[in-house]
Amino acid sequence: MTAPLFPGRARRSVAALGAVSAGLLLLSACGGDKPTPLATVTVGSSSVSAESEGECSANGQDLTMDKVQNCLTDPKKAKTVEYGRGDTLRLGVEPEMVEDGKKWQAVLDGQPITEPSSNTYRSFQGADVFATGGQGEAPQSKLLGFVQVGEDGKPLSVWTFKLKLKK
Repeated sequence: MTAPLFPGRARRSVAALGAVSAGLLLLSACGGDKPTPLATVTVGSSSVSAESEGECSANGQDLTMDKVQNCLTDPKKAKTVEYGRGDTLRLGVEPEMVEDGKKWQAVLDGQPITEPSSNTYRSFQGADVFATGGQGEAPQSKLLGFVQVGEDGKPLSVWTFKLKLKK
């Protein structure tokens, strides 16, 4: 009888290493299309994350103001999170969204609610984003956008979320 060249555990380790290497090789062959960084909105224990897609992602080039406006006002691709009056609203972005002098700004229904920032996290405790200032009935939803800007202040990408008023 002949002894195996590798014991069972070593064979499994070599097989696993080979599978990982093959997977990495396949991933690297997929081209230069890497996903855009995620933006995340958290309300209470509910979180939604999204990538900037299509015309809302210029892939390193400036977006036109028309495209930015379309991305901030089109609710079709916006992910929804429920928001109750007085809830804490948390906004976060991945670190690569603010690399190389880039910043991001939060926009609610087309109006900036933050200054451009290189921080990856903002929190609004007890904010009532549906307050109308006594001017009629509150809307049932609002669009919240994240706009990434370059060092020159020009828009690069837009992420859009829908805040839906909890009943």
